[in-house]
Amino acid sequence: MKKWLQKGLMITVAMITLGSITPTHEIWDAFDHKTKTVAAAAPTYTEQTEHYEHRPIEPVLISKEQLKQQLVEAAREQAYVKFGTRIAPKIEREFEQVVFPKIEEAISATVERMSDTDLSQLAITETPSGAYAEKIFHIYNEQTGEDVIRFHVRTDKRALDGYYYNFHYHTVEDDFMTHYTLADIFWAKDTPPKWMS
Repeated sequence: MKKWLQKGLMITVAMITLGSITPTHEIWDAFDHKTKTVAAAAPTYTEQTEHYEHRPIEPVLISKEQLKQQLVEAAREQAYVKFGTRIAPKIEREFEQVVFPKIEEAISATVERMSDTDLSQLAITETPSGAYAEKIFHIYNEQTGEDVIRFHVRTDKRALDGYYYNFHYHTVEDDFMTHYTLADIFWAKDTPPKWMS
């Protein structure tokens, strides 16, 4: 575009808006860039790829130990998402000392029992249940969508004792029927807040 036309347009816009809006150089750069790219011929596929080194894509394999570590870190994160800011401060110490080591053991035992092909498909859910629902997280097969192990926490009211959090898990090996208790943590005599609050 001719320089005199650009300057004339800029002055006109400035006068019409009484100087409150001034055209920036980005407008002209974008306009000039657009006209230049239209004029240039698009490179062919071979021209685009001839400068790159071609290597076959190999799947990224991680060891069982790395997978365990990733699942354990994600498990801790999901647990604290579930606890929220009202519950976490009160049960954090006991959870870290008593419950979480048992969660790590259960995850480790599950990973050890699985084949390498099944391990490559494992993932962890990222949406704990709120309100008074039990789900903390599930470890599942991404390809099939089926759960492998489910970690839950239930709020129990015990007569005269008060409220407890019962941490437990279920496995696919018995169709999630058996309730494997990890530990119980005392809350108080008053009703606990909802999860994720």
